[in-house]
Parts: sequence; structure tokens; C-alpha cells
Amino acid sequence: MVVCGDDGLARRLADELREVYRQRVVLVVPESGAEQAAGQVVEPAGDASGGTIVPVQVATAPAPTREALLRAGVDRAEALALLYEDDETNLRGALAARRLSPGLRLVVRMYNRKLGQHLEELLDQAALVHSPGMDRAVLDASTTVLSDADTAAPALAATAVAGSSKVVQADGVLLRAAERTPPGRGEVPEPGLCTLALLSSTTADPAGAEGSEESGPHGPVLLPDDRAAAGSTGRGSMVLETVQYAGPALPARRLARRGAPLRKLFSSRLRWALAGIVAAVLALTLTTTALTDADPVHAAYITLLDLFSINDPALDASVTHQVLQLLSGLVGLALLPLLVAAALEALGTFRAAGTLRRPPRGLSGHVVLLGLGKIGSRVLARLRELDIPVVCVEEDPDARGIPLARNLGVPVVLGDVTEEGVLEAAKIHRAHALLALTSSDTTNLEAVLYARTVTADLRVALRLYDDEFATAVYRTLRTAHPEALTRSRSVTHLAAPAFAGAMMGRQILGAIPVERKVLLFAALLVAGHPRLEGRTVAESFRPGAWRVLALDTAAPGSRRPDLASTRHDGEQPQLLWDLRPGYVLRPEDRVVIAATRRGLAELMGRHRARTHDADAQSPG
Repeated sequence: MVVCGDDGLARRLADELREVYRQRVVLVVPESGAEQAAGQVVEPAGDASGGTIVPVQVATAPAPTREALLRAGVDRAEALALLYEDDETNLRGALAARRLSPGLRLVVRMYNRKLGQHLEELLDQAALVHSPGMDRAVLDASTTVLSDADTAAPALAATAVAGSSKVVQADGVLLRAAERTPPGRGEVPEPGLCTLALLSSTTADPAGAEGSEESGPHGPVLLPDDRAAAGSTGRGSMVLETVQYAGPALPARRLARRGAPLRKLFSSRLRWALAGIVAAVLALTLTTTALTDADPVHAAYITLLDLFSINDPALDASVTHQVLQLLSGLVGLALLPLLVAAALEALGTFRAAGTLRRPPRGLSGHVVLLGLGKIGSRVLARLRELDIPVVCVEEDPDARGIPLARNLGVPVVLGDVTEEGVLEAAKIHRAHALLALTSSDTTNLEAVLYARTVTADLRVALRLYDDEFATAVYRTLRTAHPEALTRSRSVTHLAAPAFAGAMMGRQILGAIPVERKVLLFAALLVAGHPRLEGRTVAESFRPGAWRVLALDTAAPGSRRPDLASTRHDGEQPQLLWDLRPGYVLRPEDRVVIAATRRGLAELMGRHRARTHDADAQSPG
């Protein structure tokens, strides 16, 4: 694997490929970042059983030119990641790499979404031109364009909802690995999609210390069978479950999707005044019907003519008719200003609907989101997909996420979050969680510390650029507020797993750590896998190695090529998670599985010498 980049994401990705997937990595960085890269990832690291992980090789180059890529061995590599902050640099490097190796798997970081979509098509076409006989499945997975903001957003959203960033995205559905404490006597364990692991930490046996890597009875057990999971006593477990919000429901749908509730189109006083006018008209109509010879329809017609002053004066009519005409004229005089007021109020309401909304008075159980920049806007969209009420705080009225918040009808408080009263305006004292995602580490930290003084047990997650700083802040806040849930996350830390999964191939959906082991999630076509094809779901399950979790119910021609990517608006999930154990897997089926590294390698027939040597000693 070759990783090229000029910031922390490249170094973090190299570390992820080496430690999680046991890959040989060449890291290409500018000379200014070579020293930091060498100090972070090139030293060999030992795994829990005493084996060694292949060290990362570091090369220096100012840009991913053809010569630099050749020196890094791109022509012999399995995959290449281009992670420069400049889109043009990544584009030039991708085109050069495609010419050098048409079958190379490319993972490109792009901030411009539209340009990224066009780049995928362009590079896939280039691969087909250079290698006309390339397999279609290989071609579909040859180029992947990702944004670190998009890949980090699901984990940040899951942190706000469930307090965990151990998430995997499959067909737009967020799945998290939730740790469960051992159920007490007579208690029923909470349900989940399946049990991923039995943890080494126990309450009954002190020998099962958390983090233990023993393979004995006290060590963690990955993918246990149902009998072992049900028979474990005094041992915690890790189960797979969907990320769902359990707070207050969102308000009813808004008028014209622009944030104006229909009941607020007219004020209550205006509605009562209009109701009074209607009642007066009905009374005059009934009176006219009773005191004259007119039928009800004709009486209503005469009353309306008198109301709008378009009827002839009743000079020769009876006194009764004249009095009724005068009363109708008085009601008409009262109606005119009401009609003008109604028109002005409706116009004002629609104008206000196009502006930013303020947080409602009774709002509670919401998520306060600080910052509507590149990361914040992506997280806002993800939270609204989960139907979670959000209040945003942004200092810049021209931030890129402001139009999105306006279109979604999300309340926004404009102001500096460090100023007094801004968080109070966002109803922080009644919030469910706080997400501090501004581009300033000090601003995020100051906002979190102030929010803690308002609500000591508030769930908070803050974005910090540096991994080491994020770890130090997390430990300090956890010590100061042990009863509250605190998470500090760097975008590079959250985005690296998605980039690593793309480098391994689009079939890899992600990885979840279980203590010091790793579970991989992959989408596989059943055809060509004898351990799956023609077997039932129960028969295909191999404890400790792999387990079928879901079935893709979409037709083969309409399947999404990359289940790890975010769904577009209007698309519905097609994965069936509640599979019958007796369902027979057909060759045309595509399934989502959870597997250990060694189990996935065995299932996919990728027993290369270096992988087998590394995984044979690895507990995961």
C-alpha cells in the first residue's frame, strides 16, 4: 500500500493499514513532514502475542509526480491513497498513477464533491482503456473518492446520539458496537442484532482484567456462538445494534419545507377576529332569512353584497331591510383592515421562513452543534437524517452550513460561542448532547468547559486537530467529570478507518476494535465462496472466524457498488438484518459479514505468506 499526503491524515492512515490490516505501507510525505512521520509510524510495533508488525517505510517528495510514484513502487502496489489538502495535487497524482498501473486501486481525497464524482468516472474509464479485459468487479472498485468530512460525520453523529464512535456504516444505516455489562440475576439482557464478542473484563472473576489478550477462558472471545453467548456468566459482551435516537420527536412538517408552521401563518388574535366576522355574517344571513321572504342562499348573497358595499341602497325597502343593510356595512368596515392585516402577516411569515429560525421555547433533548463549516454541515445533515432535533451555533453568518440549516428549518443562534449568553440561547441547559466542531481547538475546549458548568452531566464531544491533544483533553475531562460522558475526536482519527477500508477494497465496510483485537465488516458476493454458497445462514456461521449479518435485498442490477458510502436523498436501505437461520444463501446473493482478520483472509482465499505469518500470531 502506498499513502501520499501532507497532513496528519496520511500518517494516521498508514498507521491504520499497518496495525489493523497488517499491510506493508510506503508513506510519501513532503520533507517538512518526514521527521514527524518517522517518529510516529516507522518504528516496528509488537502485537499482543509477541509478533511484530511490518514497519512503515517513509519516502519524501514535494508532490506525487510520476518519478515520486515510481520510487514508492506504485507500479507494484495493490492500492494508492492520495491525501493532499489540495484537490488539484490529488487529481494530477491520480492521473499519473492510472497511467503507470491501470489496475491499481485508487483512493483519492477530494473536498469538491462534484469534481470527485466526475473524477471517479474519468479514472475508471482510463483503467478500461488501458486494460480492456479488466474484470467488471475490479473496475467498479478501482477508484474511490472520499472526503474526510463525509467519512467523519457518521462517527460524530453516533457520538452525539449513542456516545460511541465504534460505528460502521452499511447502506446508510449506522451500526455501533455497544458494550453491555453482565445481566444480574433475573434480568433479561437487552436485545441486539447479534453478539460480536464476549469481553475479557468480568465482575465475578478478577482474573478477567479489561484489555487482557489471553486466549484462555478469561480472554476476549470474538464472534461466539449463541450457546456460548447465552451461557457466559459474569462477563460483559459487545453487541451490534443500530444507532437510533430515543429523545423527543421532531415538530410536525413545515409549510413548503421552508420552516413556517401552518398554524403560525396567522396570529391567534387575527384568527379570532376573522372567526368573529364569519360569525357575524352567518348571523346576518339567518336574520335576513327569518325576517324577509328570501331563501337562505339569496339571503347570504344579499348579505355579502351589503358587506362589500356593492349593493344598491335599500331606499324604498322596508325598515328591516334597511337596518340589516346598515349592519352588514358596519361588518364590512371591520373586515377591510382584517384582510389587510392578514395579507401583511402572511407575507411577513413567509419572509421570516426564509431567515434563520430561533430555538423554540420548550425545546429539550436536542443536540447543540457548534460550527457550521465543512465538518459541521456534514454532521448536521447526518443528524437530520436520523430525525434528531438540532440547534446550531455559528459566528459567521456566511458559513457554508447556514443555507443548509435554513433549508432544513434548523434553529441557528448567530454569535461567538465563547460570549456569555450564546449557549444559553441554544438551550444548553436542556440539551441531550453538545458537539463542538468549530475549526478552533481552543474555542471547542472553552465551549465544552463552560457547558460543563451549566450542566455537569451533559454529554459532550469536541473536535480537536491533534490526536495527542485530544487524548489528553479526554482524560482530563473524564477525571474532572467522571459521571458525564465525554469524547474528544480528531477528524483524521475518525476518517482514517474509512480510507483504510477503501484501500482494502469496497467490500470492506469498516473495522471495530474489541479491546485490542479487531473485527472487520465486509460485503461479499456469495458466488465463488464455497463456505457460503448453498449453505444456510446457520451453517455458514463459523464461531471465532466469521458470521453472516445481513442480506442485500436489492436486485443485482440496482445494487449500490459501495455499501459504506452515504445514501443519497430518497434512497431507502435494502439490507435485511433479521435473517432466518434456515435461509439458504444463493450465488447471486450479497451478504454483510463480520469477521476476524484471519477469518476474512481465509474466507476470501487471500492466504499470502506475509498475511499468514502475521495473522497466525495475532489474536484477532
